[in-house]
Amino acid sequence: MDSTPNWLPPQPATDPPPPPRARPQPWWRRALAPLLVAGALLVNYAAKLKGLLLLLPKLKVLSTAGSMLVSVAAYALIWGWSFAAGFVALLFVHEMGHYIQMRREGVKPSWMLFVPFLGAAVGARSLGGSALAEARIGLAGPVLGSLGAAAVLAVALVTDEPFWHALAFTGFLLNLFNLLPMLPLDGGRAMAAMSPWMWWIGFGLVVVLVFLVPNPILILIAILGGFELYRRWRARRSGEEGNPAYYRVKPAHRLAVGGVYVGLVALLALGMDASFVDRTSHFG
Repeated sequence: MDSTPNWLPPQPATDPPPPPRARPQPWWRRALAPLLVAGALLVNYAAKLKGLLLLLPKLKVLSTAGSMLVSVAAYALIWGWSFAAGFVALLFVHEMGHYIQMRREGVKPSWMLFVPFLGAAVGARSLGGSALAEARIGLAGPVLGSLGAAAVLAVALVTDEPFWHALAFTGFLLNLFNLLPMLPLDGGRAMAAMSPWMWWIGFGLVVVLVFLVPNPILILIAILGGFELYRRWRARRSGEEGNPAYYRVKPAHRLAVGGVYVGLVALLALGMDASFVDRTSHFG
Protein backbone atom coordinates (compact mmCIF):
# COMPACT_ATOMS: atom_id res chain seq x y z
CA MET A 1 0.00 0.00 0.00
CA ASP A 2 1.36 3.42 -1.07
CA SER A 3 1.94 5.64 1.98
CA THR A 4 2.16 8.87 -0.04
CA PRO A 5 -0.87 11.10 0.55
CA ASN A 6 -3.00 11.32 -2.54
CA TRP A 7 -3.51 15.06 -2.16
CA LEU A 8 0.21 15.83 -2.87
CA PRO A 9 1.22 16.46 -6.48
CA PRO A 10 3.39 13.76 -8.12
CA GLN A 11 7.14 14.25 -7.56
CA PRO A 12 9.31 14.60 -10.67
CA ALA A 13 11.93 11.84 -11.23
CA THR A 14 15.45 12.97 -10.39
CA ASP A 15 18.62 11.69 -12.11
CA PRO A 16 21.42 10.29 -9.91
CA PRO A 17 24.25 12.72 -9.28
CA PRO A 18 27.14 12.42 -11.76
CA PRO A 19 30.15 10.48 -10.50
CA PRO A 20 33.09 12.61 -9.43
CA ARG A 21 35.54 13.27 -12.21
CA ALA A 22 38.87 11.49 -11.82
CA ARG A 23 41.71 13.85 -11.30
CA PRO A 24 44.26 13.58 -14.09
CA GLN A 25 47.60 12.04 -13.07
CA PRO A 26 50.56 14.38 -12.96
CA TRP A 27 52.71 14.42 -16.05
CA TRP A 28 55.69 12.93 -14.24
CA ARG A 29 53.68 9.83 -13.29
CA ARG A 30 52.56 9.33 -16.87
CA ALA A 31 56.18 9.63 -18.02
CA LEU A 32 57.59 7.25 -15.41
CA ALA A 33 54.96 4.52 -15.79
CA PRO A 34 56.58 2.81 -18.83
CA LEU A 35 59.98 3.06 -17.17
CA LEU A 36 58.67 1.39 -14.02
CA VAL A 37 57.17 -1.46 -16.06
CA ALA A 38 60.43 -1.91 -17.97
CA GLY A 39 62.38 -1.91 -14.72
CA ALA A 40 60.15 -4.58 -13.25
CA LEU A 41 60.66 -6.74 -16.34
CA LEU A 42 64.44 -6.28 -16.16
CA VAL A 43 64.48 -7.29 -12.51
CA ASN A 44 62.46 -10.37 -13.40
CA TYR A 45 64.78 -11.33 -16.24
CA ALA A 46 67.85 -10.63 -14.09
CA ALA A 47 66.54 -12.99 -11.42
CA LYS A 48 66.03 -15.68 -14.05
CA LEU A 49 69.52 -15.06 -15.49
CA LYS A 50 71.05 -15.30 -12.03
CA GLY A 51 69.27 -18.60 -11.51
CA LEU A 52 70.61 -19.84 -14.85
CA LEU A 53 74.16 -18.82 -13.93
CA LEU A 54 73.83 -20.69 -10.65
CA LEU A 55 72.70 -23.74 -12.61
CA LEU A 56 75.66 -23.71 -15.03
CA PRO A 57 77.87 -25.97 -12.90
CA LYS A 58 74.98 -28.42 -12.65
CA LEU A 59 74.48 -28.19 -16.41
CA LYS A 60 78.16 -29.05 -16.90
CA VAL A 61 77.74 -32.06 -14.65
CA LEU A 62 74.66 -33.06 -16.60
CA SER A 63 76.52 -32.70 -19.91
CA THR A 64 79.35 -34.89 -18.62
CA ALA A 65 76.96 -37.52 -17.28
CA GLY A 66 74.84 -37.33 -20.42
CA SER A 67 77.81 -37.78 -22.76
CA MET A 68 78.98 -40.72 -20.63
CA LEU A 69 75.58 -42.38 -20.95
CA VAL A 70 75.55 -41.80 -24.71
CA SER A 71 79.02 -43.34 -24.97
CA VAL A 72 77.99 -46.36 -22.91
CA ALA A 73 74.97 -46.85 -25.16
CA ALA A 74 77.13 -46.56 -28.29
CA TYR A 75 79.79 -49.00 -27.08
CA ALA A 76 77.08 -51.37 -25.85
CA LEU A 77 76.05 -51.91 -29.46
CA ILE A 78 79.41 -53.61 -29.99
CA TRP A 79 80.49 -55.01 -26.62
CA GLY A 80 77.35 -55.21 -24.50
CA TRP A 81 76.32 -53.07 -21.55
CA SER A 82 78.68 -54.46 -18.91
CA PHE A 83 81.86 -54.09 -20.93
CA ALA A 84 80.75 -50.71 -22.29
CA ALA A 85 80.20 -49.37 -18.77
CA GLY A 86 83.61 -50.67 -17.67
CA PHE A 87 85.35 -49.15 -20.66
CA VAL A 88 83.77 -45.73 -20.13
CA ALA A 89 84.73 -45.95 -16.45
CA LEU A 90 88.37 -46.50 -17.48
CA LEU A 91 88.11 -43.51 -19.81
CA PHE A 92 86.80 -41.45 -16.90
CA VAL A 93 89.75 -42.47 -14.70
CA HIS A 94 92.17 -41.56 -17.49
CA GLU A 95 90.62 -38.12 -17.98
CA MET A 96 90.58 -37.52 -14.23
CA GLY A 97 94.36 -37.73 -14.36
CA HIS A 98 94.42 -34.80 -16.78
CA TYR A 99 91.82 -32.93 -14.73
CA ILE A 100 93.70 -33.28 -11.43
CA GLN A 101 97.04 -32.25 -12.97
CA MET A 102 95.47 -29.24 -14.65
CA ARG A 103 94.29 -28.05 -11.25
CA ARG A 104 97.80 -28.61 -9.88
CA GLU A 105 99.26 -26.51 -12.71
CA GLY A 106 96.86 -23.66 -11.95
CA VAL A 107 94.68 -24.30 -14.99
CA LYS A 108 90.91 -24.14 -14.53
CA PRO A 109 89.54 -27.08 -16.56
CA SER A 110 86.01 -27.47 -17.79
CA TRP A 111 84.00 -30.64 -17.35
CA MET A 112 84.72 -33.73 -19.37
CA LEU A 113 83.04 -34.49 -22.65
CA PHE A 114 82.78 -38.08 -23.90
CA VAL A 115 82.55 -38.71 -27.64
CA PRO A 116 81.59 -42.23 -28.72
CA PHE A 117 84.42 -44.10 -30.52
CA LEU A 118 86.75 -41.09 -30.09
CA GLY A 119 87.28 -41.23 -26.34
CA ALA A 120 86.93 -38.22 -24.05
CA ALA A 121 88.51 -34.86 -23.41
CA VAL A 122 88.84 -32.23 -20.71
CA GLY A 123 88.61 -28.73 -22.11
CA ALA A 124 90.88 -25.92 -20.95
CA ARG A 125 92.08 -22.59 -22.31
CA SER A 126 95.74 -23.48 -21.74
CA LEU A 127 97.97 -26.38 -20.75
CA GLY A 128 99.96 -24.65 -18.06
CA GLY A 129 101.90 -22.05 -20.04
CA SER A 130 105.02 -24.15 -20.72
CA ALA A 131 106.02 -27.32 -22.53
CA LEU A 132 106.95 -28.92 -19.21
CA ALA A 133 103.49 -28.24 -17.75
CA GLU A 134 101.92 -29.54 -20.96
CA ALA A 135 103.96 -32.75 -20.65
CA ARG A 136 102.94 -33.24 -17.02
CA ILE A 137 99.28 -32.76 -17.89
CA GLY A 138 99.59 -35.12 -20.86
CA LEU A 139 101.31 -37.89 -18.87
CA ALA A 140 98.97 -37.62 -15.88
CA GLY A 141 96.17 -39.25 -17.88
CA PRO A 142 98.08 -42.46 -18.73
CA VAL A 143 99.54 -42.60 -15.21
CA LEU A 144 96.14 -42.64 -13.50
CA GLY A 145 94.62 -44.63 -16.36
CA SER A 146 97.29 -47.31 -15.96
CA LEU A 147 96.51 -47.56 -12.25
CA GLY A 148 92.84 -48.00 -13.12
CA ALA A 149 93.64 -50.80 -15.59
CA ALA A 150 95.95 -52.40 -13.00
CA ALA A 151 93.07 -52.45 -10.50
CA VAL A 152 90.94 -54.25 -13.07
CA LEU A 153 93.80 -56.70 -13.68
CA ALA A 154 93.92 -57.44 -9.94
CA VAL A 155 90.24 -58.35 -10.04
CA ALA A 156 90.90 -60.51 -13.11
CA LEU A 157 93.71 -62.40 -11.38
CA VAL A 158 91.53 -63.06 -8.32
CA THR A 159 88.40 -64.13 -10.19
CA ASP A 160 90.05 -65.57 -13.31
CA GLU A 161 87.06 -64.27 -15.29
CA PRO A 162 87.70 -63.58 -19.01
CA PHE A 163 85.52 -60.45 -18.73
CA TRP A 164 87.92 -58.75 -16.34
CA HIS A 165 90.97 -59.89 -18.29
CA ALA A 166 89.53 -58.40 -21.48
CA LEU A 167 88.61 -55.14 -19.75
CA ALA A 168 92.07 -54.80 -18.21
CA PHE A 169 93.73 -55.56 -21.56
CA THR A 170 91.59 -52.89 -23.26
CA GLY A 171 92.48 -50.38 -20.54
CA PHE A 172 96.21 -50.99 -20.95
CA LEU A 173 95.87 -50.76 -24.73
CA LEU A 174 93.90 -47.51 -24.49
CA ASN A 175 96.60 -45.82 -22.41
CA LEU A 176 99.42 -47.22 -24.54
CA PHE A 177 97.80 -45.93 -27.73
CA ASN A 178 97.50 -42.49 -26.15
CA LEU A 179 101.27 -42.47 -25.64
CA LEU A 180 101.95 -42.38 -29.37
CA PRO A 181 104.20 -39.33 -29.85
CA MET A 182 101.62 -37.51 -31.93
CA LEU A 183 99.51 -34.46 -31.32
CA PRO A 184 96.97 -34.16 -29.84
CA LEU A 185 97.52 -37.51 -28.07
CA ASP A 186 99.12 -37.62 -24.62
CA GLY A 187 102.41 -38.83 -26.03
CA GLY A 188 102.53 -35.76 -28.24
CA ARG A 189 102.07 -33.58 -25.15
CA ALA A 190 105.06 -35.30 -23.55
CA MET A 191 107.17 -34.74 -26.68
CA ALA A 192 106.62 -30.99 -26.34
CA ALA A 193 109.02 -31.08 -23.39
CA MET A 194 111.31 -33.83 -24.73
CA SER A 195 111.80 -33.61 -28.49
CA PRO A 196 109.11 -31.86 -30.57
CA TRP A 197 110.58 -33.30 -33.75
CA MET A 198 109.21 -36.67 -32.53
CA TRP A 199 105.79 -35.36 -33.56
CA TRP A 200 106.69 -36.20 -37.15
CA ILE A 201 107.59 -39.79 -36.23
CA GLY A 202 104.33 -40.18 -34.35
CA PHE A 203 102.35 -38.83 -37.27
CA GLY A 204 104.15 -41.27 -39.58
CA LEU A 205 103.30 -44.18 -37.27
CA VAL A 206 99.61 -43.30 -37.32
CA VAL A 207 99.65 -43.01 -41.11
CA VAL A 208 101.25 -46.48 -41.31
CA LEU A 209 98.55 -47.83 -38.99
CA VAL A 210 95.89 -46.34 -41.26
CA PHE A 211 97.25 -48.38 -44.17
CA LEU A 212 97.85 -51.55 -42.14
CA VAL A 213 94.57 -51.46 -40.23
CA PRO A 214 92.13 -49.25 -42.16
CA ASN A 215 89.78 -47.69 -39.66
CA PRO A 216 87.61 -44.54 -39.82
CA ILE A 217 88.70 -43.52 -36.31
CA LEU A 218 92.39 -43.85 -37.20
CA ILE A 219 91.82 -41.84 -40.36
CA LEU A 220 90.11 -39.09 -38.38
CA ILE A 221 92.92 -39.07 -35.80
CA ALA A 222 95.49 -38.84 -38.59
CA ILE A 223 93.66 -35.90 -40.20
CA LEU A 224 93.20 -34.00 -36.95
CA GLY A 225 96.74 -34.80 -35.87
CA GLY A 226 98.13 -33.59 -39.19
CA PHE A 227 96.40 -30.22 -38.85
CA GLU A 228 97.53 -29.86 -35.23
CA LEU A 229 101.09 -30.84 -36.12
CA TYR A 230 101.22 -28.26 -38.91
CA ARG A 231 99.82 -25.54 -36.65
CA ARG A 232 102.18 -26.22 -33.75
CA TRP A 233 105.28 -26.69 -35.88
CA ARG A 234 104.61 -23.55 -37.89
CA ALA A 235 104.07 -21.52 -34.71
CA ARG A 236 107.26 -22.91 -33.19
CA ARG A 237 109.39 -22.29 -36.28
CA SER A 238 108.05 -18.79 -36.86
CA GLY A 239 109.48 -17.61 -33.55
CA GLU A 240 106.24 -16.12 -32.34
CA GLU A 241 106.37 -14.16 -29.12
CA GLY A 242 106.62 -16.52 -26.15
CA ASN A 243 107.41 -19.61 -28.20
CA PRO A 244 111.14 -19.94 -27.38
CA ALA A 245 110.38 -19.59 -23.66
CA TYR A 246 107.52 -22.06 -23.91
CA TYR A 247 109.75 -24.86 -25.21
CA ARG A 248 112.71 -24.05 -22.94
CA VAL A 249 113.03 -27.06 -20.60
CA LYS A 250 115.90 -27.85 -18.26
CA PRO A 251 117.82 -31.04 -19.10
CA ALA A 252 116.94 -32.61 -15.74
CA HIS A 253 113.23 -32.00 -16.36
CA ARG A 254 113.51 -33.32 -19.91
CA LEU A 255 115.19 -36.46 -18.55
CA ALA A 256 112.43 -36.90 -15.94
CA VAL A 257 109.70 -36.60 -18.57
CA GLY A 258 111.54 -39.12 -20.76
CA GLY A 259 111.91 -41.55 -17.87
CA VAL A 260 108.20 -41.40 -17.03
CA TYR A 261 107.29 -41.80 -20.69
CA VAL A 262 109.52 -44.83 -21.32
CA GLY A 263 108.54 -46.39 -17.99
CA LEU A 264 104.84 -46.04 -18.81
CA VAL A 265 105.30 -47.65 -22.21
CA ALA A 266 107.14 -50.61 -20.67
CA LEU A 267 104.65 -51.10 -17.83
CA LEU A 268 101.66 -50.87 -20.15
CA ALA A 269 103.18 -53.45 -22.48
CA LEU A 270 103.72 -55.77 -19.49
CA GLY A 271 100.14 -55.15 -18.37
CA MET A 272 98.81 -56.11 -21.78
CA ASP A 273 100.87 -59.29 -21.70
CA ALA A 274 99.62 -60.17 -18.20
CA SER A 275 95.97 -59.56 -19.06
CA PHE A 276 95.99 -61.22 -22.45
CA VAL A 277 93.82 -64.31 -22.70
CA ASP A 278 94.07 -66.73 -25.62
CA ARG A 279 90.42 -67.40 -26.40
CA THR A 280 91.12 -70.64 -28.26
CA SER A 281 93.02 -72.18 -25.36
CA HIS A 282 90.77 -70.72 -22.67
CA PHE A 283 87.48 -71.80 -24.14
CA GLY A 284 88.82 -75.01 -25.70
